[in-house]
Amino acid sequence: MTNDAAARMALVEASRRSVAIGLNSGTVGNFSLRHGEGMLITPTGIAPDTLAPEQIVAVDLDGAWIGDWRPSSEWAIHARLYATTNAGAVVHTHPDHCVALAALRRAIPLFHYMVAGFGGSEIPCADYACFGSAALAETVVAAMGTTYSACLMANHGAVTIGPDVGTALARAEKLETLARQYVLARSIGEPVLLTQAELVDVRARYGTYGQQAKR
Repeated sequence: MTNDAAARMALVEASRRSVAIGLNSGTVGNFSLRHGEGMLITPTGIAPDTLAPEQIVAVDLDGAWIGDWRPSSEWAIHARLYATTNAGAVVHTHPDHCVALAALRRAIPLFHYMVAGFGGSEIPCADYACFGSAALAETVVAAMGTTYSACLMANHGAVTIGPDVGTALARAEKLETLARQYVLARSIGEPVLLTQAELVDVRARYGTYGQQAKR
């Protein structure tokens, strides 16, 4: 399998898995990988269970594309994130608890130490703009900057980035878990947020988390 074919299959598999784990339904959501000077992205209006690798669309960062399949209507979000970050993959999802918080236009604060794993002291919520618009892409870029690996999108959904599509999708799954836990915590009281001093300790410990090479 060529690198191009493997990349296309990775996007197909990620799209299908997002439905299987409840992050998307129907034809919503989109996935892309940085590819040369542009990207490979899922097409618009094709359900994951029928999506084929040859339907993945090669798109320049200015939106130019060739072939029989139109790219996702949210291609501009992906293109702008590739232009402004070092992301290797972008994932856009519509999971229930992320959407619920996005409908309130509410960021996810530092109620749990794992929020810090997304880059800062919260997971921001991008301002509202109409789906598929250049304005929406700019609100997402403004919210994420070069600090965050995820954001909610007001009255819409969520975006995550990563070095590859597997990592970006795993972050989307973790983001929905945190959103669900935050909604649950708020249903029984007001969550106590970690302090900035506690955040410093969390970040230090993240630096040694996981398997480390022996010295």
